[in-house]
Amino acid sequence: MDLIHTEDEGGAGNSQPPAPPSLLPAYVASVTAVGFVAVVLAVVLTDWPAVAEGLLVGPVVFLAIAAIIGEAKPIQLVLGDAESRSLSTSAPFILALIPVAGVAAAVVVQIVASLTDDILQRRQVTKSMFNIAQYSLSVLAAGVVYSFLSGDSLLAARPVGHVASLGPLLVAGITMVVVNWILVAVVVTLASGERFLWVLRADAQFLVITHLVLLSVGAIAADVATDGVWVLALLAGPVVAAHLFAASGARHAHDATHDVLTGLGNRSFAGYRLSQALTDARNRHADGPGLVLIDLDHFKDVNDTLGHPVGDIILREVGARLVEAAPEDASVHRLGGDEFALIVEGDHARSRDVAANLLEALEEPVKVDSLELLVRASAGIAVAPFHGSDSESLMKHADIALYHAKVERDRISIYSPEFDVNTVERLQLLADLRGALAAGDLHVVYQPQVDLHSGRTVALEALVRWQHPKRGNVPPDEFIPVAENSGLIYTVTSFVLDSAIAQVARWREDVPDVRVAVNLSARHLSDLGLPGQVDAVLKRHGVAADALVLEVTETGIMADAVRADLVIKALRDLGVAIAIDDYGTGNASLSYLRRLEIDELKVDRTFVSNIGSDDHDLIIVRSTIELALALGLRVVAEGVEDAHTADALARLGSVIGQGFHLGVPVPASEIDLAVTTAKGRR
Repeated sequence: MDLIHTEDEGGAGNSQPPAPPSLLPAYVASVTAVGFVAVVLAVVLTDWPAVAEGLLVGPVVFLAIAAIIGEAKPIQLVLGDAESRSLSTSAPFILALIPVAGVAAAVVVQIVASLTDDILQRRQVTKSMFNIAQYSLSVLAAGVVYSFLSGDSLLAARPVGHVASLGPLLVAGITMVVVNWILVAVVVTLASGERFLWVLRADAQFLVITHLVLLSVGAIAADVATDGVWVLALLAGPVVAAHLFAASGARHAHDATHDVLTGLGNRSFAGYRLSQALTDARNRHADGPGLVLIDLDHFKDVNDTLGHPVGDIILREVGARLVEAAPEDASVHRLGGDEFALIVEGDHARSRDVAANLLEALEEPVKVDSLELLVRASAGIAVAPFHGSDSESLMKHADIALYHAKVERDRISIYSPEFDVNTVERLQLLADLRGALAAGDLHVVYQPQVDLHSGRTVALEALVRWQHPKRGNVPPDEFIPVAENSGLIYTVTSFVLDSAIAQVARWREDVPDVRVAVNLSARHLSDLGLPGQVDAVLKRHGVAADALVLEVTETGIMADAVRADLVIKALRDLGVAIAIDDYGTGNASLSYLRRLEIDELKVDRTFVSNIGSDDHDLIIVRSTIELALALGLRVVAEGVEDAHTADALARLGSVIGQGFHLGVPVPASEIDLAVTTAKGRR
């Protein structure tokens, strides 16, 4: 007779942080002890021979079986926005047994029904004992009220005479519900820290529905029991119909509020749970809840290269890991695509800790057949009431924080009001960038790479530029991150790649061995279709693969090392050269040099520009150049800003220099490869 049992939805439960541990166990132990003492007294003091003498065996057996089945197979009711509550149909039959077989018999049947349900649900022994005690106390309280109002003996059987005792029976039913309600509400209060009266109010709507079913069916069952089993059996029709209709309604409500792929709550259910959590926090005068949005990085690449079935496997695995890593007081939802949400009780610190645990849970590769795929994610956090007092504000601000985490590559970002301005500007910039790509407003400039011994330009790095009609020149470090996080980087890189290869085809008519370098982002290194795209562009312009150098970074490789290795190997098989850009700024440089097959090393400007004034930088650069040359790699030193640096680098070996001293980025029309730079080694 679990009158106010709540089923968990969308992941973990929605209980609050636990109260001090001493009160709840003491209360549970007390109720259990009192309940069992009361049961023993009722059983011992009952005049069982008198009960057996006037017992309606058939109706009693029918009511007992119905009570056991009703406890094991409760009706699932959907309240509010798919909030699920189970309504036991054992309650009306237990109530009917009080006047038909006596309160002791009703208690015994309730114990059997409760034990049956606990065994089927595999509940812990302590919880099962508490359930038996509280249900027994509820039934005994109902028996006392019925006996007092009807004048019948408490511990003897007095079959009801149609209408005569229905009033007392209805009041007894109300008593049974209220006692059970209070006993359970105290448990919830002690476990959650919520106020007792608020817990009582929270179940008011549900208990009204319980009253309607309990009092109507229970009273009818007691009234017709003297007419025999076959009349009682007529009640099976309405009960079964209620089961079927409720099951159908619960199923439809579940489908409407849950994600089909992962089984998690969907966006609408997340909004409902968030509103619920906000109300809970206000009632407790506590900070929170925290809303954590999780978005997978570069998930579009997975769908584009490996197909949506593989993407679906990853999403199901991610959902399962988030549920496993989430605390018990959090609910997990899939908002759509590769975006998930967790609603967490607590303040900024706890929300951030939860987000960190969630991202850590995704570190282990996801195995799909023979592939091991790394799943990276970013998290945005908003916490009430600091970042909003309603679900819409929290969702908006958590989304802004998530966007900030992706752009700034922070992985976890807590909302700040300053993000609003940046987000609006970035969104406008993104819209303008889409327009610029469609209108052909981007252009490519080229910066020379000069052999420091001969002074000859041997290669040029292609760099994208954007002259905005209103903003003027938009720096690449402003619009490239926007392009990377929106997926527009593919279109931008395709434009740069096509322009650069078309241009090097023209240059090679006069200088056959000149090369052009194009930068790749981390997203490209996860794109198994990139080698085919590069091959198609080279063939379209009739350019040999050795004319192209693709520059990648160590951090880009680390984002998905397994797939990056496959992509780099396929590109080198075409004959395209691979350069490690910004070498020295990563955290696993030597291991990549040993493992990867590359052709060129670009020493980062942060070391090169100071070799004339910082002995440590000079030692680092000299050692790097010696190592690279010993491995048979080309060396390009970035950040050559003066003649002294160029001369110092030239003395360290066969080095190619790049920097403003050797040439600034200019349009292709301003480059004359036939002229040896005067700024080279003299």
